[in-house]
Amino acid sequence: MTFFASRWVEAPKHVRELDSHLLPAGFRAAGVAAGIKPEGLDVGVLVSDQPETVSAARFTTNARVGAPVILSRDAPLDGFRAVAANSGCSNVGDGQRGLETAVAMQAAAAGELGLEPEQVAVASTGLIGVELPREKVVSGVRAACAGLSADADAFSRAILSSDAAPKRACLELELPAGRVRLGAQAKGAGMISPRHATMFCFVQTDAELDAETLDLLTGVCVQRSFDRISVDGQLSTSDTVVALANGASGVRVESESADELALGEALDALLRQLALEIVHDGEGTKRVGRIVVTGRPDAVEPVARSIANSPLVKTALHGADPNFGRILQAAGQVWPPGEPFLVDLEIEGHQVLSAGEVVEPAPAALVSGGEIEYLLTMPGEGGETEVFFSDLSPEYVRFNAEYTS
Repeated sequence: MTFFASRWVEAPKHVRELDSHLLPAGFRAAGVAAGIKPEGLDVGVLVSDQPETVSAARFTTNARVGAPVILSRDAPLDGFRAVAANSGCSNVGDGQRGLETAVAMQAAAAGELGLEPEQVAVASTGLIGVELPREKVVSGVRAACAGLSADADAFSRAILSSDAAPKRACLELELPAGRVRLGAQAKGAGMISPRHATMFCFVQTDAELDAETLDLLTGVCVQRSFDRISVDGQLSTSDTVVALANGASGVRVESESADELALGEALDALLRQLALEIVHDGEGTKRVGRIVVTGRPDAVEPVARSIANSPLVKTALHGADPNFGRILQAAGQVWPPGEPFLVDLEIEGHQVLSAGEVVEPAPAALVSGGEIEYLLTMPGEGGETEVFFSDLSPEYVRFNAEYTS
């Protein structure tokens, strides 16, 4: 199966897919079972061996964040060389004790890798409000550091929580200046909302570029990927994206060059496909929708999010029910009061409404596939946005009803 599996992500012509567990040159990773989860791998470490490595990072915008986010976002975001991460416990809501555990994770990795603590980003995912066992996670970090290799398989599995499978890729890029690799490992399945998800994404490239260029590319591509997805409309406490560029390929990517454009195109496709994998893995998801909204600039975003997060729209999507009334209800509830709301609606290219009048209801067969597209054209001009969203399934309800019991 190819990595670029979604109809909404086109693989750039200068990109070749490699084995998904590979890493770009100069990177090593490992994952171990430290006993934080009842079974399976739960602590991972990723490191660049190149001293000249630069980094960029993005974090959740939730006001309530975990200790790892506090520690990582207070470090120089362009100076990371390693990541220490765990699953099974998010280290959120544990006060000073939780912060000290995050510091201990960071210090353990730094000590084993010969780095300064501030060069290690830390990330934790899992249950909120319980203690992350410090001795287990620190021992796990040390064990992972002792088992580092050029294979990302164990690392990509160690960061998973309710995910059905690892989300990862390694790509080879033919840039004008030469050949480089671009890789990433991600996780996420529930507590997913625009402005990130309960998600991690760790990106690596062996291209050489300035920290400012990497930060620009990371920010733009995150806005077009992880910022555009929703499973349940819940903004996580722990979202973390870290990108590392180490220059091990010997290929330099200059700012505002054809190389930067080609690297950015590949990074954009990589992160959009990983974001869609998160939505497809939404704890029981059967179908994924894409809502595209055009119209007055101040309304497109709230309308798109209202539709994507509507339990009525999501259950209709799950049941392959082309119930356009639910889309209109979700859009209308955030439309400015008193303003005319005469819209056009297309479902899978089939026009359902024109200026608010029914043209022809969509047949159920039209929405029976795995990816369904909706286009809503509202009054006004100049605004356009998109959100990818999952359906709402009995499996999602059952899983989250029993999550801590």
